[in-house]
Amino acid sequence: MTKLDSKIPEGPVAEKWTKHKFNLKLVNPANKRKYDIIVVGTGLAGASAAATLAELGYNVKAFCFQDSPRRAHSIAAQGGINAAKNYQNDGDSIFRLFYDTVKGGDYRAREGNVYRLAEVSVNIIDQCVAQGVPFAREYGGLLDNRSFGGAQVSRTFYARGQTGQQLLLGAYSALSRQIGLGKVKMYSRTEMLDLVMIDGAAKGIVTRDLVTGEIASHAGHAVLLCTGGYGNVFYLSTNAQGSNVTAAWRAHKKGAFFANPCFTQIHPTCIPVSGDHQSKLTLMSESLRNDGRVWVPKKVGDKRNPSEIPEDERDYFLERKYPSFGNLVPRDVASRNAKEQCDANKGVGSSGLAVYLDFADAIKRLGENSVRAKYGNLFDMYAQITGENPYKSPMRIYPAVHYTMGGLWVDYNLMTTIPGLYALGEANFSDHGANRLGASALMQGLADGYFVIPYTVGDYLAGLGTKPVDKNHPAFKEAEDKVKALTKKFLSIKGTKSVTHYHRELGRIMWDYCGMARNAEGLTKAKGLIKDLKEDFWKNVKVLGEGEELNQSLEKAGRVADFIELGALMVEDALNRNESCGGHFREEYQTEENEAKRDDENYAYVAAWEFKGEDKAEELHKENLKFETVKLTQRSYK
Repeated sequence: MTKLDSKIPEGPVAEKWTKHKFNLKLVNPANKRKYDIIVVGTGLAGASAAATLAELGYNVKAFCFQDSPRRAHSIAAQGGINAAKNYQNDGDSIFRLFYDTVKGGDYRAREGNVYRLAEVSVNIIDQCVAQGVPFAREYGGLLDNRSFGGAQVSRTFYARGQTGQQLLLGAYSALSRQIGLGKVKMYSRTEMLDLVMIDGAAKGIVTRDLVTGEIASHAGHAVLLCTGGYGNVFYLSTNAQGSNVTAAWRAHKKGAFFANPCFTQIHPTCIPVSGDHQSKLTLMSESLRNDGRVWVPKKVGDKRNPSEIPEDERDYFLERKYPSFGNLVPRDVASRNAKEQCDANKGVGSSGLAVYLDFADAIKRLGENSVRAKYGNLFDMYAQITGENPYKSPMRIYPAVHYTMGGLWVDYNLMTTIPGLYALGEANFSDHGANRLGASALMQGLADGYFVIPYTVGDYLAGLGTKPVDKNHPAFKEAEDKVKALTKKFLSIKGTKSVTHYHRELGRIMWDYCGMARNAEGLTKAKGLIKDLKEDFWKNVKVLGEGEELNQSLEKAGRVADFIELGALMVEDALNRNESCGGHFREEYQTEENEAKRDDENYAYVAAWEFKGEDKAEELHKENLKFETVKLTQRSYK
């Protein structure tokens, strides 16, 4: 029976990582080249990990399902990356970033992990500048900063509205150098479909070549999952269509615990849904809330053009309710308040499911050219999608599924409950609690890849010995046969309903009953609906084509099958957590002012779920959270 051991070092929080690094076992340089490490996913976490580990001397195999690592969904991050540099001299510090992150996550994150994240954030910026990432600069030459939600200091470094893309190009450059040197072997258009385990430890993966359909095995001394989040369980989200949970979920079914699956983030600043034809939603960066003002008409059902609504008939509801933070409250708070206004029939646009994000004051104060210099590509994107000019009339925004704070459970070394299997970036649960602060996803992905895993994976490998993993071990053929059998099963059903039909139906259930607000009645109903949907899927799904070819219908069938099972666990986790915290808002548990009401006595823990077999209830394990540095208080942004 696996017990949770977080391996968080003893001692003051500011000293944990330094002491821990010294106590970790090392692999000497001559031995590093005797170890093979598999990295699945080449976004910011995966590309930075693969490049750094190869630079250290390890042999790395890197896998991505895109045609190039440059296509990883990390490129979609727009607004910036946090770091406690205090260039603005406005009172920032490592401790303040740590405190804001713990508070922003509604006190459901580990102090030790979060402090380490804040600590290494200052190194990330230096690393990226050295790689040539073109961060915005002030007149004096220092890197510029802007504010993001949940903070009262400016600590977000940015490259216009394309920060994720520029950071990924930096990591990709480092990765490409190692590919050129022969230390990284890159497999693109290749999807991981199962984990190979020998004597209880991760020793490889089974993959499918997405062009030829070939099933193959790859052996390694350690496996790193850097495969992103599972927001597409909702069908409509800001994630790329290809983003999925399959690698993490298949690892979960092999014994890796899944932590806090119900902690999903709704981003308040997205272009509203325009119809059933959509397959994804578009994010408008949180950075826009630095200068854009969020408002709705004061009068219920007011459908006048925004230019016809005078100032005294507008409700700048975030500024009114949260004067200290205004439009820069955390994402969960901003999202819930936007929904509240729309539920009260004050929403704008034809659907009534939108609020305004208005730049008129900023343009008047700064001038259109200054606003264009800071946000130009975001404004252009909005104009191309909506056909409206945001320089002349307010943007319309509405919350949408964006990021997942839940993920595979990992200890302080980023190892899952399976020895030798690690999870980095959004694929793990570790740093954001119940709500991620804006601009912290890029920070965590690069922290894990550049500065954490290179130390911690060596500690594991040093205890293994240098003997190569035996590719002829029966476990590899067994895993391959399992993957081939599943492929045959999908192709043999010959049903009448498309994979997309089931994905859309699942998304509707998840959004309606486990989305921005949840309650026991709705979650209980969702359990039954997902159970019925799963049964119907395995009877009536129609998967076209063959296995030994390019087959996107087959690819998606596997991903949607995993999403259906994950959706059931998310609902179970949400039903089990009888409190509100961050992005998990149970309507039965709220304050008189409609804010999230935590229950620290009974729920100050990480919920880690263990797979017990097909169609069997998962077992809940609890990692109790200790708060020795930050005092547990009711969050307030007023």
